[in-house]
Amino acid sequence: MGTLTLKPHPDHPPHGVTGVEAAIIGLTGHWLRVRWRVEGAGSVLVPPFAGKGRADGLWQETCFELFVKKPSEAAYTELNLSPSERWAAYDFADYRAGSANRMMPRHPDCTVRIGPGMMLFDAALPLGGLPPLPWRLGISAVIEEQADDGARVKSYWALEHPPGKADFHSPACFAAKLAPPIAA
Repeated sequence: MGTLTLKPHPDHPPHGVTGVEAAIIGLTGHWLRVRWRVEGAGSVLVPPFAGKGRADGLWQETCFELFVKKPSEAAYTELNLSPSERWAAYDFADYRAGSANRMMPRHPDCTVRIGPGMMLFDAALPLGGLPPLPWRLGISAVIEEQADDGARVKSYWALEHPPGKADFHSPACFAAKLAPPIAA
């Protein structure tokens, strides 16, 4: 799987961000590594470092999200990953139904790097804490920016968006596929 281009939801345009891409940069028997690249990131509000740990409500600020499901099942897993190093993992039995915290064998490792006009966010996720491959995959991001007038602007980025409001849980957002790594 190469680099995937995320699209902003038309009802929530970005302030200064010009593009968001995501890529699976590593997949072994133990780790899944995902990278998000945000272009035009000069006004992105990055949550401050809070240390590794589980937290709810991360999507209310700049946050990177991954949704995975078995191709023929309604159940899916949602991961929220913050530049603060906080994270959340949830299992859903069906579309926005039957939510429960998903246990992870260890904390995901998250790293944010910010350069002139660009931001990289890398996440290493323990594969043992995720459903078995293959997956239908949704990769998304909530980007919060500060506008010139001081207002906060949120844009919602996904591989695909359903008609209507922004909804990363929609089946339309599970627009990529990921197979198990090939054994050497």
